[in-house]
Amino acid sequence: MSFLLEKDLEYMQLALEQARLAPARGEVPIGAVLVLDGQVLAQVHNFREVWQDPTAHAEVVAIREAATRLGTWRLTGTILYVTVEPCSMCAGAIIQSRVSRLVFGARDPKAGACGSVFNLPDERRLNHRVEVIGGIMERESQELMQAFFKRLRDDVGERAGL
Repeated sequence: MSFLLEKDLEYMQLALEQARLAPARGEVPIGAVLVLDGQVLAQVHNFREVWQDPTAHAEVVAIREAATRLGTWRLTGTILYVTVEPCSMCAGAIIQSRVSRLVFGARDPKAGACGSVFNLPDERRLNHRVEVIGGIMERESQELMQAFFKRLRDDVGERAGL
């Protein structure tokens, strides 16, 4: 296993740990970790429900935290690890903030904007390129999402008396 892949797995594991914290707060289990030169700048999960903010996806929260920490919106040289393929809003934020590399786990066939539904990082008309690697710890990421939504369906069924 290459050094790069070992580090990718290490940081993706941190993102999965964040994702596991999210359901206790009523959040979809998506975690993100943003790294620069081996230093973790942010490790977060979704906060849409807690903050009642439609933009509080894990990726956007991580980008905001890292930009604040670095004192710049330009996150050149950073790597963002996220458990689920970013949506179009998050992919746009990744491009606009100049993240250099994106590593994600599970594909999102309904809203993924990094290859599944759209492929914003590969859009040649945009002025920034993001290297994208998908499928890292994909099974673990998918299982978290599936278990979360199964619990939601079961809870709804119980409340409806089914």
